Amino acid sequence: MLRDQPDTEQLIAMARRGENLARQQLLGRHREQLRRMVAVRLDRRLTARIDPSDVVQEALMDAAEKLSDYLRHRPLPFYPWLRRLTWERLVKLHRRHVIAQKRSVAREQDPGPLLPNESVAKLVDLLAGSGTSPSQGMVRAELKHRVKTALAKLPETDREILVMRYLEQLSSVEIGVLLEIGESAVRMRHRRALDRLSRLLNGKRTGEET
Repeated sequence: MLRDQPDTEQLIAMARRGENLARQQLLGRHREQLRRMVAVRLDRRLTARIDPSDVVQEALMDAAEKLSDYLRHRPLPFYPWLRRLTWERLVKLHRRHVIAQKRSVAREQDPGPLLPNESVAKLVDLLAGSGTSPSQGMVRAELKHRVKTALAKLPETDREILVMRYLEQLSSVEIGVLLEIGESAVRMRHRRALDRLSRLLNGKRTGEET
């Protein structure tokens, strides 16, 4: 963001005064961040028909309709509010195009969009680090395989923290708002998730206590 541009709080104050340009700038400010969130989570069976930008555009249309009410009550910080609306859009698409085509118990037990393989691979890359020489590359390939296997064994709550932190690049404050827990609890869950991942990589058993 350029220094001479108003920050989010300034735009909110301007929008509350009825400045239409501020409302437009406010809604467009986090478009790319929202698109990244959708791209990370969009089921690959839908990518031929649905572009993440279209999902974000629909969510921003929802936000535009609800913005006046948001400005009056401020139930959440602005980005987590936008993300929640975008997540609701993504879940509806998942249910309409994926779950509705299945004839199984999953219809009633839909957990929401699962993490696509490409996003799992990206998360593995981020957690495994990088190598430069051929020998380091071989070691890294083995490590990536072990990290992917360990991630699959982690409790869903642990994986979600890691996805939010490393793929969505959310702050502890933003994660706390979205999960409705305190910032210190977010940091604790993050450390716990990394500790469990490390234990699994070292061949140790790990519990699933919260």
